[in-house]
Amino acid sequence: MIKLSVNINKVATLRNSRGGNTPDVRQFALDCESFGAQGITVHPRPDGRHIRYSDVYDIKPLIKTELNIEGYPSEKFIDLVTQIKPTQVTLVPDSPEAITSNRGWNVEENLTQLTELVELFTSKGIRTSLFVETDLENIDFAARTGADRIELYTGPYAEAYAKDREKAIAPYLAAALHAKKLGMGVNAGHDLSLENLEFMATTIPVIDEVSIGHALIGDALYFGIEKTIDLYKKCLSR
Repeated sequence: MIKLSVNINKVATLRNSRGGNTPDVRQFALDCESFGAQGITVHPRPDGRHIRYSDVYDIKPLIKTELNIEGYPSEKFIDLVTQIKPTQVTLVPDSPEAITSNRGWNVEENLTQLTELVELFTSKGIRTSLFVETDLENIDFAARTGADRIELYTGPYAEAYAKDREKAIAPYLAAALHAKKLGMGVNAGHDLSLENLEFMATTIPVIDEVSIGHALIGDALYFGIEKTIDLYKKCLSR
């Protein structure tokens, strides 16, 4: 079964909009685990507009499954990851002002930097993943860094899904199979939802993990978080 990691950034966004500690991000992470999530994802950004660095330090000792920390490898981010030692770090090429992740690494252009980072995190016992698109040559370079996994940026898939889902999924299937041949694990994330997740999961069962936040938290407003996690896990298990 493909694992579900719940991105709790949007819960922190809601808390920050009012101040105080409602909703309680730490308790929400624990509840997600108790309701069946197989991991928790956080993506701290420099402006602290959702998950804060302090949240990550607070959450790490509580997580019983897997903690995945996403982010651009600034000096502050690298220090956070090496101190906390999460199960997985996912490196993304976001600029500080990015609203959300909207592209993958050009690994060839950043090969030296990414290779050094992978070596650093691997030496700390942290699984490493690089956020990439579906270009096969770029995935070849990702393998050269020594990274354990790639995370496929699924925004374009989600955008094209309603128009032609077979066409939308084709490059992702090719990319996932290519990465597996290179000995890499495959994660996926961005704009995955109850509408498009099951088709991806059944078409590309070699995916190891999906990280989902925005749509899942939105659905939880209607269904509740326990029911929502169950619905997403059913999409991944069919």
